[in-house]
Amino acid sequence: MRLVECVPNFSEGQDRRVIDAIAAVIEASDGAHLLDVDPGKDTNRTVVTFVADYDSVVDAAFNAIAAASSLIDMSKHKGAHARMGATDVCPLVPVRGVTMEDCVKLANDLGKRVGEELGIAVYLYEYAAKTEERRNLASIRTGEYEGLADKLRDPRWRPDYGPATFNAKSGATVIGARQFLIAYNVNLNTRDRKLANDIALSIREAGRARRDDQGRMMKDSHGNRVMVPGALKACKAVGWYIDEYKRAQVSINLTNANVTPPAVAFEEVKRQAEKRGVRVTGSELVGLIPIEAMLHAGRHFLTLQGRSTGVPDRELIETAVQSLGLNDLSPFVPDEKIIEYRVAGVTPLVSGSVREFVDDTSLDSPVPGGGSVAALMGSLAAALSSMVANLTVGKKGYENVCEEMKSVAVKAQALKAALLSAVDEDSAAFDGVMSAMRLPKKTDEERTHRQRQIEGATKRAVAVPLKVLRLCKDLIDPIEAVAGKGNTSSISDAGVAAASLRAAASGAYLNVMINLPGLTDQEYVKETAREASEFRDTIAERSERIFDQVFAKIESQ
Repeated sequence: MRLVECVPNFSEGQDRRVIDAIAAVIEASDGAHLLDVDPGKDTNRTVVTFVADYDSVVDAAFNAIAAASSLIDMSKHKGAHARMGATDVCPLVPVRGVTMEDCVKLANDLGKRVGEELGIAVYLYEYAAKTEERRNLASIRTGEYEGLADKLRDPRWRPDYGPATFNAKSGATVIGARQFLIAYNVNLNTRDRKLANDIALSIREAGRARRDDQGRMMKDSHGNRVMVPGALKACKAVGWYIDEYKRAQVSINLTNANVTPPAVAFEEVKRQAEKRGVRVTGSELVGLIPIEAMLHAGRHFLTLQGRSTGVPDRELIETAVQSLGLNDLSPFVPDEKIIEYRVAGVTPLVSGSVREFVDDTSLDSPVPGGGSVAALMGSLAAALSSMVANLTVGKKGYENVCEEMKSVAVKAQALKAALLSAVDEDSAAFDGVMSAMRLPKKTDEERTHRQRQIEGATKRAVAVPLKVLRLCKDLIDPIEAVAGKGNTSSISDAGVAAASLRAAASGAYLNVMINLPGLTDQEYVKETAREASEFRDTIAERSERIFDQVFAKIESQ
């Protein structure tokens, strides 16, 4: 799933009817999942957080901005927070399967729609900014709503999208792309706020003021303070005392978890605390966190322990929770705190029991069917290859292949996850074909539209098993590695993996071929059939060879 987070800020924090109406529009948007609505009375501003799939996020954000432009009158707005529009700022944040470049494109698509369809001046900021001057939100917002009319008359501040005329009711909107911000606090075994703040000054990117021998702050030739940078990039931090917890914390905002993830921040706070005779007792996550940050932490601590990181996500997350002490102040519930887990119902088949899946397959319904079963068999082949690799890591007599087996386990786990996703994707693709088939066909226009939808849905139904074939091909090397170099006590498991792989590929091939005759795009049909046949033949030949090698080893024992 390709997930994007959107955090629009609306210039209304007091009228609950307006706030609820905007939230309802987001909830009603296809593919969007409302996560949080945080109104501020004094700021007269509401921060809304939702996630949506890549193809849906622009529609959901546009719907919310349109609702705000209808419901909020900026000429009557007052509040403590800086603002220049009814929808003041609307950042798009990559969460999973989406790049920053993708979010920049989405920001431009959204900005163009808002400018053209709503007549609102739009400025792009952060990664979407077209000039360096507009990268910083504060620079764009200088003068706020009250100075916007004059600003729009300045050629240097011509909007990126929309009219360069003052919209008294809606003001202007700033749209952009930025990294996910993780709010993360590290707990200390002290009540001393000064100690916590001293640690914060040592880790934050901005650092602290350099002082001379007399303790006076040093300044450069322009009169600016000379700063000593802190240890961590993309990190803001402050120390404080929380009376509720009876302890001090280092409160951290990680503005780019790809640069400084939570595990790295935790380790640096721990190091700085030990220098001051203070101990870290655990940590606290404020708000939500992307799953990748948790998986990174799990891999980090397993690597420190010399263990394989090629384990299921749930094991990596549990390792992260325990190692970061995320249960120190209150229970950490992954389903509530990890942003991807908050999106309900994304894998209804693979989230059930084995018995439920087998029972559902046995009923008089076409889903789940052979395509889902083929993907599941592929995931089992990947699971077995990971198992053999992990049973080899740390085993006496296999020291020379330990690092290779760790890499094999990691690759196999990634393939397992992708193949498991295909179990549900295949069923969803079939449902899409059935939905297209049910479209009305009374008029020529309806028949043309229906045929176009059937063609697109059928291509999606082909794409899933074709992806399974590609994944199965990628899985050959890991299975071959564990069959040839893995723990011989588990050699039969490598053989079962090879047999399962061949069955998965054969099943996926059949599901590609059965859908091709219904397509009118003959060039696509010809190329897809050729590609699928090549995958099938390669997988069949190599998996059979692996199986025969395993069988020969077992016979010779």
